[in-house]
Amino acid sequence: MDRATFACSTAFFRDYSSSAQGTFSTGHVDFIDKIESFTYSDFFRDYLIPNQPCVFSEKFTDGWGSRRNWVTWGGKPDFDHLLQEFGEAIVPVANCDVKEYNSNPKEQLPFKEYISYWKEYIKNGYRSSRGCLYLKDWHLSRYFCTAESPEYFLQSLTPFHADVFRSYSWSANICGRKKWLLYPPGQEDYLKDCHGNLPFDVTAPGLQDRSVYPRYNQSQPPVEIVQEAGEIVFIPSGWHHQVYNLEDTISINHNWVNGCNVAIMWCFLQDELAAVQREINEWKDPMDDWHLQCQLIMKSCTGIDYKEFYNFLKVIAENRISILENGLDDEASAKNTPKAAISTLGMLHAVFDLKRTVKVLTSLSANEDFKKLDLTSLSPPPEALLHHLKAAIDTALL
Repeated sequence: MDRATFACSTAFFRDYSSSAQGTFSTGHVDFIDKIESFTYSDFFRDYLIPNQPCVFSEKFTDGWGSRRNWVTWGGKPDFDHLLQEFGEAIVPVANCDVKEYNSNPKEQLPFKEYISYWKEYIKNGYRSSRGCLYLKDWHLSRYFCTAESPEYFLQSLTPFHADVFRSYSWSANICGRKKWLLYPPGQEDYLKDCHGNLPFDVTAPGLQDRSVYPRYNQSQPPVEIVQEAGEIVFIPSGWHHQVYNLEDTISINHNWVNGCNVAIMWCFLQDELAAVQREINEWKDPMDDWHLQCQLIMKSCTGIDYKEFYNFLKVIAENRISILENGLDDEASAKNTPKAAISTLGMLHAVFDLKRTVKVLTSLSANEDFKKLDLTSLSPPPEALLHHLKAAIDTALL
C-alpha cells in the first residue's frame, strides 16, 4: 500500500458507519489486462475499498505452475498428471443433482475414484447414474503444502450463496469456462421467499410466483460474467452469487479478510446471532444458559462464535503488530532498495488493518451479547488488547 492509498483508505473508513458494503449501479465489471502497470495499491483503492468486482486477464496466471502442469496442450484437464500427483488423496464431492437443505449433499471419495468417474461421465455424454458429481472445497494446501485448492466440473452448479464470513474471494480458472451471476449486497433481500429463505437457484421459474417470492420483481438483474481459462474473478464481500461450469473446469479459489471488510464480517455475525435469537426466543426465560445456546447454534451454522471472533481479531492484531515492531530501522528504510519498498508497503497496510481492527474490537467489547459471555478465558483481555493496538498505532504514526 502506498501513502496515497493509505490516505484514501483512512479517509473512506474514518467513521465506523463506512463499513457499508458498497453500491453497484453500472452493471459493468472492469476487465484488468495491463499486468505491467496494475499495482496492488490500484486494486486496493479501486476494488477492495469500494467493494466492487473485477476480472483479471489470463496474463496474471501465465506463470502459474498449475496452468502448465494440470492442463493438456489442448486446454483440457490432464488426468494422468493429476492422478500421479494427487491420486491417493481423499476429496469432498458434492452431488449437484440432489438438493438437501438448500445445498448439495457431500461424500468423501478417493481422488482416483473421482477421476475415474469424471472420465466415464465425459465418455457417456456428461451423463451418469450417480448424478453430476462436483469436487468442491478441497483444501489442497492443507495436505500438499501448496496455496492451490481446485474445484472441478462440467455442468455443475454452485447454489446461490455469499462467501464464508462475508470474506473477499478470488477464483482463477486453470482451464475451462464459468458463468457467474452476481448480486450486489442488499439485492438478496428481494430474492427471499415469504419465510425469509434464499432460493437454491436464482434462475428457477418459481421465483416469478409472487405468493412465494413477494419482492422478486423489485430485484435488479444479476451482473453476469463469463470467465475464460486463465482469468481471475474477484468477488467482493457480501456479494451473493451463483456459478455454472460451462466446460470441464479446474479452478483455484481463495478467501480472505482484511481491514476493508472486517467490519462487514462483524455485521454479518451480529445478524446471524440475531436470527438465532429470534428462532429460539420462546426459550429465553426458562433456559438459564440461553445466551450460550445462541452462541452454540450460531457457531454450528456459521462456523464461529463471538469469543472465536475475538481470537480471530487477536490473530490479525498480533500479526500486524509484529510487522510494525520488526520493520526496518531508519537507516535501512532510507535506502532505495526493494526490501525497503516492500517494508514500507507492509507497514502502511499493517497500520490501516490495525486501525480497522480497533474500530471493530471496540464495537465487539461494547456489545451486550459479548459482555454476557464468560470472558475470563480470553487472553489478553479485550481492554488490554485494545490498549496494545492503540499504542502500536500511535508509535507507528510518530
